[in-house]
Amino acid sequence: MKSLLTVIALAVGLVPFATAESATNDAYVGSAEQGKAKSVTCSACHGSDGNSGAADYPKLAGQHASYLASTLRAYRDGLRKNAIMAGLAAVLSEEDIADLSVYYATQTISTGAVQADLLDRGEQLYRFGDTEKGISACAACHGPTGVGLASAVFPSLKGQWAGYSETQLRAFRDGLRVNVMMNGVAQKMSDADIEAVSSYVEGLK
Repeated sequence: MKSLLTVIALAVGLVPFATAESATNDAYVGSAEQGKAKSVTCSACHGSDGNSGAADYPKLAGQHASYLASTLRAYRDGLRKNAIMAGLAAVLSEEDIADLSVYYATQTISTGAVQADLLDRGEQLYRFGDTEKGISACAACHGPTGVGLASAVFPSLKGQWAGYSETQLRAFRDGLRVNVMMNGVAQKMSDADIEAVSSYVEGLK
């Protein structure tokens, strides 16, 4: 319970900073129509409507524009590492980022199903966490249905490929991807925990 309250407190504390960052980039709000035209290159990996065909690439459909924009800037500026995305994002202007982010945010994500044998553990971790292991509930930041919180730049998780979520959680756990909150949560998760909660997230609707 203490760890859950800590995460909530941190989340609330981060909201003003996320909002302030967004405000500095809100001069141009983006055009979904322009974003669709600019997404041709992206579609090779992420699908024409942001629903990728394989877990190697994340689904972008329905993701918050604030999170997508923040992520594209991180790739562009070298704060997040990925050989493919670094090259593609390097040439993006703020207008390009806004257009692409708004376009994908307006698309509908295709959801999957929870693996039956992972349902109970996945639901426990997502909704309630695990107090004995010190794992905070995912729902504290990402909401009961996995939609996240746009103003705090907490991403929507629902419907995301389980395989992609597993890869990211392991990266957070192993320090290959840096986010103070997520590093702290993931470090306490076993491979089995990661597999279960990732499967649960894919089935959220």
